Amino acid sequence: MLRIVAEPIATTARPPPSWHGADPANPAYLENPYPVYRLLREQHPVSLTPDGVWRLTRYEDCLRMLRLSGAGMRRTDGTLPGQSPAAAEERGQFMLLTDPPKHTRLRKLVSKAFTPRAIGAWRPRIEAVTDALLDRTEARGEMDLIADLALPVPATLICEMLGVPVGDRDTFTEWTADVTHGLALRRGNAPPGVVERVEKARNGLAGYFSQLIQARRGHAGDDLLSALIAAEEEGDRLSSEELLIQSIGLLVAGFETTIGLIGNGLTTLIRNRDEISRLRAEPDLIESAVEECLRYSGPITWTVRILHEPAAFGGYELDVNEEVMVGLAAANRDPEHFADPERFDVARYATSPAPPPHLSFGGGAHLCLGAHLARLESQIAIGRLVQRFTDLELVEAKTTWGRSLFRVPARVPVRFRPIGA
Repeated sequence: MLRIVAEPIATTARPPPSWHGADPANPAYLENPYPVYRLLREQHPVSLTPDGVWRLTRYEDCLRMLRLSGAGMRRTDGTLPGQSPAAAEERGQFMLLTDPPKHTRLRKLVSKAFTPRAIGAWRPRIEAVTDALLDRTEARGEMDLIADLALPVPATLICEMLGVPVGDRDTFTEWTADVTHGLALRRGNAPPGVVERVEKARNGLAGYFSQLIQARRGHAGDDLLSALIAAEEEGDRLSSEELLIQSIGLLVAGFETTIGLIGNGLTTLIRNRDEISRLRAEPDLIESAVEECLRYSGPITWTVRILHEPAAFGGYELDVNEEVMVGLAAANRDPEHFADPERFDVARYATSPAPPPHLSFGGGAHLCLGAHLARLESQIAIGRLVQRFTDLELVEAKTTWGRSLFRVPARVPVRFRPIGA
């Protein structure tokens, strides 16, 4: 049940710009942002950053913004913030960064491959990939949760779905991580050297997919890339530029954030021994456990929307083309909607009545297309590991971040004992 709070009368005044601790360049904030999210939610639920971007952190505000019909991913002139119209056309537009009607057309083209039924058919393959990866590490008694499990499971699956040779995975793995930093370039928050890395990654992925598409023409397979090529050749759906951009975008979106979901989820479980023991004893809780991992430590902490019409939040009137950061991670721990929100509880989503849905997959027209795939991959990867290994111990006290712009660990070394050994 959503708690509706009466909004104060809106004003055109703007709050004093401040990071309030949420400076993306602050290492302490990156290591543990949750105390800052609590501060923002309690004291500055609607705030303005020094670079002029609005932030929302209460659950009800975030949910309303995600569902707002008068908001999108681009400004009313079709550009992204900080982008010229010429640059927008030159770069092409990935489905995730478009608005209707273009977004509707592109999403419809690929959505059949991501329905619950279509994704469910991949379960045996996900299980086989996961088991093979765990088999390789069992005798060692140690592994890197990222390199040995969280990365290869979703990377292998999105490759096979798209029809990308799995043997080329290492070629583009770093490109996909680097290209996510391009989102920070629009706000001027990127560290030195990132511009060069982003451009190298973009060019590498564009060259790779251009060759792959050329090779696939006339040799279609039963995969998503072949379906995209066929649609483009019909002449009324995808242009060559759109085909290239959607292929790259689906690859990047198809596994980068799932790495974070699996890696963060397992790290959180290991740090909460009672919860991992309960999950091991009650394996049917795996669906609830993954939802709790998404709520408690999801890989995407913020998403952005652009207002196409004025809207009021927290007593402030936000104007057309204002950029609004939606605090998914802050909303997911809002005590007005989640009981004891700072507690990690693998059974939270198995209770009745169930808590409100978390916002980790966004919402509205841009609700994550790959949510069913990410859930299934994570349920299998996390569930299989927990049932096979015990005495899991983090080798390093702090998580090594920085793999991508998202909250995705770069490495998480652990020690363990195979159950029954």
